[in-house]
Amino acid sequence: MILVLNFGGQTAHLISRRIRELGVYSEVLPCDISLAEVGKLRPNGIILSGGPASVYDHTAPAVNRRIIDLGIPILGICYGEQLIGKLVGGIVLGGKLKEFGSKILNVKKEGKLLKGLSRREQVWMSHGDLVESLPKEFEILASTDTCRIAAFENNTKKLYGIQFHAEVAHTPKGAQILKNFIFDICRAKKDWEMKSLWKDIIRGMKKEVRKSSVIIGVSGGVDSTVAATLLHNAVGNRLYCVFVDHGLIRKQELEEVKDFFEKSRRKEEVDWAYFY
Repeated sequence: MILVLNFGGQTAHLISRRIRELGVYSEVLPCDISLAEVGKLRPNGIILSGGPASVYDHTAPAVNRRIIDLGIPILGICYGEQLIGKLVGGIVLGGKLKEFGSKILNVKKEGKLLKGLSRREQVWMSHGDLVESLPKEFEILASTDTCRIAAFENNTKKLYGIQFHAEVAHTPKGAQILKNFIFDICRAKKDWEMKSLWKDIIRGMKKEVRKSSVIIGVSGGVDSTVAATLLHNAVGNRLYCVFVDHGLIRKQELEEVKDFFEKSRRKEEVDWAYFY
């Protein structure tokens, strides 16, 4: 599995989704995770997400310094790259350049991380700080016209970084970079699919609920309907769905939701209660 540590970035969960789309299990956990917790998870690799803070902020989110010494491959994305730069004794410039938008990445050397990329690639930037310099054992792979260290790697220490966001659609070759990290660097196996998650969730629900009945509020929307469907697979007719008409719903929404759940009830898929 690949562990994604969340530093408050808007796309932290998107990183995990991209990894799962590649057939590898991934979890998003807080950045202050303990070494013991990391040890229990036994990840093939760790990704440090982006985030809105500066590494120099007094309240900036941080990670246990010893995590980068575990020998587990680590990829820093945006804030994650800056944090690695700071932890290894590099120079990070705080707030010198604020960028948000598309840039052209000039690939000087593919290395392991950028294998398969062309000399010039479109990437998406969203940052305030940037890494200005790194210790000599780090190799600079790519730059932009405003960012000298847009990608780096240290294969000995298994530390990698990109200043741009590989997880967003605005970086067309982002999936290739994630593939390089996950499969070539972390040696993870493509052995996970969404059906596995479905089974795990239902198994967990059965363990939690046991022989009890369950009541769930439903709106007719995707989130509550999916949750109700999962629960029904776990507890069967011991599930009771409740829709509350509070007087502020959209026109004809009440009729649509009622009709949907009435059809489900007739099929004996769920029991449902209706309240005004």
